[in-house]
Amino acid sequence: MSRMSWFALVGGTIFTLAWVILGLMSPGYTLFGHRIEPYSWVSQPISGLGLGVTGPAMNAAFIVGGALILTTHVSALRAWWPRGSLARWAGILLALMGPGMIICGLFTLESMMMHLTGFLLAIPLPALGLLLAWRPLHRVSTAVARTSLLTGCASLVLFAAFMATFDATGAGGNTGYSGAIQRVLIVITMVGVLLVTTAFSTRSVRSTRMDSRAAVTR
Repeated sequence: MSRMSWFALVGGTIFTLAWVILGLMSPGYTLFGHRIEPYSWVSQPISGLGLGVTGPAMNAAFIVGGALILTTHVSALRAWWPRGSLARWAGILLALMGPGMIICGLFTLESMMMHLTGFLLAIPLPALGLLLAWRPLHRVSTAVARTSLLTGCASLVLFAAFMATFDATGAGGNTGYSGAIQRVLIVITMVGVLLVTTAFSTRSVRSTRMDSRAAVTR
């Protein structure tokens, strides 16, 4: 694994540990004057942890995790760029995860439209990038290409399920299960994006080094 890939791994770990630990600690939160308690992993979105006593820590995890993931993806764009227009679009969409997380950290649920924009950038658009990456990845690794296709499809299906089941009123009353769906969605999308980006950039670096050595021997 390349050194730059560690940034994304650390960023993803920080974010995941934050919502797991803070989800156990949160007593609830207030949104638009309405008190929502207790906090429920099953009904409540992760974004609810960005409010109340857990807010500072969760929002910091959004921003720091997103910045670390973005650092890896910006570096990885150099590997996607020579592979054609489809690979470039895939690389750009995958790289949106970091900025999306940062926006979610800067704007809580009380800034609903900006927070939603961050969520769309961080999850469904990178999931689309996983689908686009499938064909160019076939030239690098069949296994990585399959991983990209499967996680991309699963993420988009889960995103549709989350949007279909999420109800703000129901979540406020701790009913429904959209919070659980969102957590599975985020984990699958993040794992898929990080695995594909890491594997692709690492294999591309190895291929470049081998080509350079071959050119020298000639």
